[in-house]
Amino acid sequence: MNEHLFNTLRELAKDSTLSQRDLSRKMGLSLGRVNYIVNALVEKGYIKAERFKNSKNKMAYMYILTPKGVSEKFHQTQAFLARKSEEFERLKQEIDMLRIEDALTRKHVNMLHDQE
Repeated sequence: MNEHLFNTLRELAKDSTLSQRDLSRKMGLSLGRVNYIVNALVEKGYIKAERFKNSKNKMAYMYILTPKGVSEKFHQTQAFLARKSEEFERLKQEIDMLRIEDALTRKHVNMLHDQE
């Protein structure tokens, strides 16, 4: 599952009444792209679209995660957390190495200044 599909599932899990236009704004994607994503999620059986009357008394769609969608969101979240945890560990190691390099460089610079 790509990042846009996953993020759309996350947004709809938080608020099933978001319109495609709302999703477009929140996610920084074109309305056409969001329409494509929503249709793909419906085709895969991850969400279902139900019509309802919104607060402006207009017909709108509510996008509800199906049990399959909830399960997929869970698995994608676990994979996302694993990737980000690995990335975090690599960044911590890189920061530690940079601190060591910085300390050695600082020591070397101080020695050069002392020789002047």
